[in-house]
Formats: sequence, structure tokens, C-alpha cells
Amino acid sequence: MADSSASDSINAVELVGVSRLYQHSWPALTDVNLTIEKGDFIFILGATGAGKTTLLRLLYRQDLADSGKIKVLGYDLKKMPPSEVPHLRKRIGIIFQDFRLLAERTVYENLEFVLRVIGTDPKEIPGRIQESLNRLGLVHKKDSYPHQLSGGEQQKTSIARALVKEPEILLADEPTGNIDPKAAADILNILKDINYQGATVLMATHDADLAERTRRRRVTLDAGRIVRDET
Repeated sequence: MADSSASDSINAVELVGVSRLYQHSWPALTDVNLTIEKGDFIFILGATGAGKTTLLRLLYRQDLADSGKIKVLGYDLKKMPPSEVPHLRKRIGIIFQDFRLLAERTVYENLEFVLRVIGTDPKEIPGRIQESLNRLGLVHKKDSYPHQLSGGEQQKTSIARALVKEPEILLADEPTGNIDPKAAADILNILKDINYQGATVLMATHDADLAERTRRRRVTLDAGRIVRDET
């Protein structure tokens, strides 16, 4: 359950001494301590295998830490019963590097599916979808299937699907990694605008130059440990 005192605090995310071991005791994360305030935009930097995706999975509670404490929006994830997980995920949007769009559904239907899963009032669904498609410039693609979209359009659809939930936190896993430079610049500007509107944004990327040019907080992981935290 959510801790009311934590919910009222300024922190969106708190990790204290968090470690995660995978098979054969390989450490994906080791003794991670990190506090992120509501409304922050933060880059999680590191090479492949540094622990970026594992960190995002823990925050979305797709995975559980082996030790330490994680709080997200006031929820203590270790103590959270399974029945509470959907309530947390309704407040978090996630953007995957490989898009993970439903191939047999149109752009519109991909967004509609998410809203139905989280129990949105059916009367609200068309308006929510229209707003999200407008925001991403995808109205003209609403009846297209994923295979008919460019890489940049697929990533924008992935973002629209995350935004249609009206999340308080947005987790983006390498959102610019598989698209051309112009599309990547567009995606970054969209994420900055989302942050400007009040959402907390965590963007995992291996592109340190992009993060430095953006001049936002940068947390660098190396072999599962935080080695730098700079603004």
C-alpha cells in the first residue's frame, strides 16, 4: 500500500541500498542509492549490461530487488501486495526500446487496449486517445498497423501509448536507440515537453553526448553501480 506521508513528499522515487542478482549470482545492480524528486528529468547512462533496464524494471515492479528498499510514488514496492501493483502501474508510463506494439492492432487500437486494461471509463477513451495522438502528431496514422510505420513513427506510437494513461512518471528505455537522428531529436523534444507539463521522466540511454547536450541530471551506471551523479 502507499505510505501517505511518502505520497505527500516531493520524491517520486527513492532507492536505498538496492541490489539485484541474476542467475549464477551475477550482480545486475549493487547497493544503489538514488532519490528523484517529482518533476525531475533524469538520464540513466551506461553501456549495455550496466543495469539501466534492470533499474527501470524494478521501478515498474516487473522485477523485485534482492535487497534494499524502493519507494515509487509513496509505494513501498517490497511490501506491496500483488493486488496493489495495477494501481501503481496506472500512474507510470513505460516506453520500450523495441516498441512492443501489438502487431495485429492499429495505432488507435494499441492505445485503446491500454486504456481498457487499466479500467478507463469507456466514455473517456476516444477523447484520451485523440489528445495523445494530437500531441505526438499521429492522427493521420491512427488506422495504420505497426508494420506500416517508420521506426520513428513506431516509437512515437509507443510514447503515445504511455502518455494516454496520463502518467505521473514516464520510464523510457533507450527511446532514441533504434531510430534516425532527426526522429531521435523529435523524441527527445517530446520527452522534454512531457516533463515540462509536470511528469517525472527517467530516460535510460547509452548516449552520453546527447544527455550532456540536454543539460539535465545524469546518473551513470557501470557494472550495476552508480559511479557518477551530476547535473
